[in-house]
Amino acid sequence: MFKKSLATAALAVIAVFAFAPAANAADYVASNLTTVTDSTPAPGSATTVSFADTAFDDGESVSFTASGTPAATLSVVKAAVSNTVVKTASSTGAVSAVITVPTNATGLYTVTATGATGTVGTAVLTVTAADGTPAKALSSTGYNVPVLVIWGAAGLLILGAALVAVRISVRRQHASA
Repeated sequence: MFKKSLATAALAVIAVFAFAPAANAADYVASNLTTVTDSTPAPGSATTVSFADTAFDDGESVSFTASGTPAATLSVVKAAVSNTVVKTASSTGAVSAVITVPTNATGLYTVTATGATGTVGTAVLTVTAADGTPAKALSSTGYNVPVLVIWGAAGLLILGAALVAVRISVRRQHASA
């Protein structure tokens, strides 16, 4: 009975993992087709993110989204619209947008262009503080050690204590014998 149950469970596991599900990955724009006029803009300045010919389909609607904190603005013609703007790719598939970072911006901003057909292009902007120093992350207040090392050290400490206890017990038995 146990063998039949085990065989049934094994077949169920094989049935679940035998076939890989279809991937739903997006088609990404190659990095050599992406151009940023200034990938390290100063706070309050504007930069243009462009995708070259064949990056998108001809005449395709492309939605640009800028993410970062505080929010950057996208503009069509020198006027800020919002954090998302839709542009139409040219007859060759090229498209671009102007991104204006806030005056108090620091850190990384990601610009994502998503075409109507699902093609995705990205560009990363690194904004430095107004005084020219790069953005600083929250400082670390602890010791960064992998958890496996901590548990291994704790296990060795417990093993050492157990060996000492066994050694003391064996000595006492030999002394009383």
